[in-house]
Amino acid sequence: MTIVEYISQGLFISESEFVSYTNTMPRRYKQFYIKKRNGEDRLIAQPAKTVKNLQLTVVGLLRDELRIHPAAMAYVKGRSIKDNAQKHVHNQFLLKMDFKNFFLSIKPAMFLMCLKKQGVNLDERDEHVISNIFFWKLRRNSTLRLSIGAPSSPFVSNVVMYYFDEAVESLCRMLGVVYTRYADDLTFSTNKKNVLFELPSVVKNVLNDVGLKAIKVNKDKTVFSSKKFNRHVTGVTLNNSGELSLGRERKRTISAMIHHHKLGLLNNEDVTKLKGYLGFAKYVEPLFLTRMERKYGEQLISQIQKFIPG
Repeated sequence: MTIVEYISQGLFISESEFVSYTNTMPRRYKQFYIKKRNGEDRLIAQPAKTVKNLQLTVVGLLRDELRIHPAAMAYVKGRSIKDNAQKHVHNQFLLKMDFKNFFLSIKPAMFLMCLKKQGVNLDERDEHVISNIFFWKLRRNSTLRLSIGAPSSPFVSNVVMYYFDEAVESLCRMLGVVYTRYADDLTFSTNKKNVLFELPSVVKNVLNDVGLKAIKVNKDKTVFSSKKFNRHVTGVTLNNSGELSLGRERKRTISAMIHHHKLGLLNNEDVTKLKGYLGFAKYVEPLFLTRMERKYGEQLISQIQKFIPG
């Protein structure tokens, strides 16, 4: 049974009606911008509810048929930013890289290529429909691309990156390097001096070799570090004792906010933000949360954790 047959039967509509509807899907997105931390605007394209539901249906259909590499730490059940950082905590030397406009660089041909490599048999109609379901158009005459905002995009991106992850992880293993990827953030670590300097060119070559030439490295964010300096992986600090930490500055911020809350100086928005910080602290460095409970009292900390804005 083809994907078109399977989904149209589940929706109780004819195949022709289903295909006709999917032709309109790349334009059924609400577009808006949010500010990034560096002040730049990030374009978000959020699909209509019916499009979201269909995307999730097809992801459910494909999920068990497709492989996501163990090095992929984002958007995978049982893996997290903490797991990602933990992989590198015992290594002295660190390299961080990321991709420029990652989701927007992913096109239907890349995804379809990976589906075929992983043994999913698709006819031309299936390929056309899958492209329309998962990809969107900025304008009527624009090319299809992956959107930031669709619930299916994380899954699609991990599938697209499978052969890249496989090749890079294999090369790194031979070099004595640990590799992980959290969405568009690549992290490499090792205890071997000078090995990491080879990897930026390796990443570029592998992208070309696996058919992902359109995905580019953001050279401005390529950072080499070591135990002599602060090391951070996906927002988590790696301390020199081989442990994960919130980092000195974040701890100071949290402690100051708790003090201000005790004095009644935080508004609802700030208390909500503090609640999130405490949740992150409990997850990454629970001993810090225990220290805050001793300093400010368990009752106050519990009150913040249970806060619901009015």
